Amino acid sequence: MNILNKVTNPKDLKNLTIEELTSLSTDIRDVLIHKISTTGGHFGPNLGMVEATIALHYVFNSPVDKIVFDVSHQSYVHKILTGRKEAFTNPDKYGSVTGFTAPEESEHDFFTIGHTSTSVSLACGLAKSRNLKGVKENIIAVIGDGSLSGGEAYEGLNNAVELGNNFIVLVNDNDMSIAENHGGLYKNLKLLRETNGKAENNFFKALGFDYYYVEEGNNVEALINIFKTVKDIDHPVVVHMHTIKGKGYQDAEEQKETFHWTMPFDLETKKPFMEEIVESYEDILGKFFVHKAKEDKEVVVITAATPGPVGFNYFRKETDLKDQYVDVGIAEEHAVALASGIASRGGKPVLSLISSFIQRTYDQLSQDLAINNNPALIMVHWGGISGGDVTHLGIFDIPLISNIPNIVYLAPTSKEELLAMTEWGMNQTKRPVAIRVPNMNVISTGEQLTCDFDNINVYQKTIDGSEIAIIGLGSFYQLGEKVQHMLREQTGIQATLINPRYITGIDRSLLTSLLDNHRLVITLEDGILDGGFGEKITRFYGDTDMKVLNFGATKEFTDRISMNELYERYHLKENMIVDDIKSILFKE
Repeated sequence: MNILNKVTNPKDLKNLTIEELTSLSTDIRDVLIHKISTTGGHFGPNLGMVEATIALHYVFNSPVDKIVFDVSHQSYVHKILTGRKEAFTNPDKYGSVTGFTAPEESEHDFFTIGHTSTSVSLACGLAKSRNLKGVKENIIAVIGDGSLSGGEAYEGLNNAVELGNNFIVLVNDNDMSIAENHGGLYKNLKLLRETNGKAENNFFKALGFDYYYVEEGNNVEALINIFKTVKDIDHPVVVHMHTIKGKGYQDAEEQKETFHWTMPFDLETKKPFMEEIVESYEDILGKFFVHKAKEDKEVVVITAATPGPVGFNYFRKETDLKDQYVDVGIAEEHAVALASGIASRGGKPVLSLISSFIQRTYDQLSQDLAINNNPALIMVHWGGISGGDVTHLGIFDIPLISNIPNIVYLAPTSKEELLAMTEWGMNQTKRPVAIRVPNMNVISTGEQLTCDFDNINVYQKTIDGSEIAIIGLGSFYQLGEKVQHMLREQTGIQATLINPRYITGIDRSLLTSLLDNHRLVITLEDGILDGGFGEKITRFYGDTDMKVLNFGATKEFTDRISMNELYERYHLKENMIVDDIKSILFKE
């Protein structure tokens, strides 16, 4: 019998036997494998957390007892057990829940979380509030071993031991982050696993936690026993469990990084349903940096636990370059300061980060890097409007980076421009440089470009026209080309087309020259308008008669909204832009 049919909420678990709970684990794995292979999503993390989530809800009384999931990409099982089962069993409802915890979905979810290392800090807040209210409830923070490399995890653990009463940290140790773990902490976790938690050298005890170890972290009975032991405990405690990432699906167990998150794929052939991209900008950059590192031993590439998405898998295959490859773990702040330190000694650090994750680094970009004006190179990937989860939006990097003094932020429009800017950024010694890697299919112009971008904030006029000037930034330059073409066809106006290249500044000379024979300037940027590139252009023309239209994303959090809908909402389709232009020109 399918035990999952008996379960609609956590209370139903309490009537099941251990044998039935074990069978339930199998049922849930089957559901997860079929659902995620169909829709895509976090595969390995959820398969590894099945027994632990069942045991948590069996022992504790959610939502009175509060379970906070770190990153929350391992919360699919939690959702199945808390009234959202159909979103995983019924294909017609696959899209009805998010990939992360969401308070609007259920009283069992307490935070919308999608970035890592946060659960202990958030749970500390819940515990502090509980203490002030004088109520009795268990507070459980779930955190993975990979997430422990993030600075906020250390801050939260350090503070948690001062609570002095009930606080439970469940450490899910599968000896894996997104990629492999790096750092001294993992030597201690390995020692604890090898000694069944009995090693005298114990990171958690050193901080002041009570400590329990569970070797069989995918054994529901063992977990239930330990959770019963710590339930209603009157002091902070760590339960350290050893699990298998991807448990129950052989490919995911053997290829943990590949199956951390997957696109939809065929369970029989194991091939993705979507056509694979032949070449990406990440591939181009990965090969380029390997070549440069072999030529120059001062080149060091740095990733914060995401080597695959930024093209650094090529480095991991080159054993002779191991000293020139650094994975700091999920520690973007440290990565920026590390890059600044390397650059200060004449090294050539290249730090590649994903746009959504660079948000964590504002203080380090400003204080550790920009004030010191050290010439590190930062590559920003996946920046732009997307239909992704609210926690993984890439629209905020332009306002964040471009308004910090000393940093030059570049926006290439093609493969050739990207490589030329990257070459220049690695070799120049005057300032920190960031490059926004185009978030689109590769465009190659075949044009040979020089590597000199020292003449800061000089834009490139690619089509010389009149009446209207179109400034298309980075990956939206091609949208500018389409608008320019459609405008000429519909109105006969030959608009000026400009590739600004520099996000961080304005070309005063070029913009001033447009006043002679232009009435309207439009800006196109693949990011949020507030504080963005277009506002710099608008501000420049503020005391003139020039009209300016800025096109980009509205300041809002979007969650799994299709690109088509977002482009319509923001008027980012060429016909809509042309209509907006005509409404301005022809009403005068």
